[in-house]
Amino acid sequence: MLRLVATPIGNLDDLPPRALRALQEADVIACEDTRRTRQLLAHFEVPSPDRFLSYREQTEVRAGEQVIALLEEGRNVVLCTDGGYPGISDPGFRLTEALAERGMDFEVIPGASAVPMALLLSGLPTSSYVFKGFPPRKPGPRARFFGDDGDRPHTMIVFESPFRVTKCLQSAREALGDRKAAVCCELTKKFERVSRGYLSELIAEFDGKKVKGEVTIVVAGNHPKFTRPDSD
Repeated sequence: MLRLVATPIGNLDDLPPRALRALQEADVIACEDTRRTRQLLAHFEVPSPDRFLSYREQTEVRAGEQVIALLEEGRNVVLCTDGGYPGISDPGFRLTEALAERGMDFEVIPGASAVPMALLLSGLPTSSYVFKGFPPRKPGPRARFFGDDGDRPHTMIVFESPFRVTKCLQSAREALGDRKAAVCCELTKKFERVSRGYLSELIAEFDGKKVKGEVTIVVAGNHPKFTRPDSD
């Protein structure tokens, strides 16, 4: 059986009991970074499995074939990433797709995720939202990325590199107008921080500022209540 285990996004104590059991029972752990996963195991005093398997974006197809072969041998395999859910802006989708096509069962062990946490911390509507992963790096595609959902009422959530926060906010404002938004940094970690305001205010706050760690950006949907006329 393959188990996709969601691992902590920062605070290691967020690992739930069911996920801990899955790690304890695994014959093989497929993971992005064996060093990070070994730290997690050591924190909970879990012995190392019989085998670690590197499962990274660059080797996802080949590693997936190895996982399937191990499953066919009857091994218990856990797939995890450096934090959050495998397959959600992290390697994992190709494997679940292959297993589904073969009719092979797999389980998802729930746990921490930056998406619902940032949504709740943003103070923006939670009844309808879309998670869009990482925006494109280039300005034109990034503006279109936001504009594709510009007329829709749902709250929008994206991940972003700490080196491109201001550029991301600028593209969102260009495509969507001056909407309410939130920038969530280092979620569940010691220096967790959430900045809320209109996009223009957040651009001014983060412009030229060095940002560390993981960043999740939340932007309000298309509603007059959450948008103000641009002053530019």
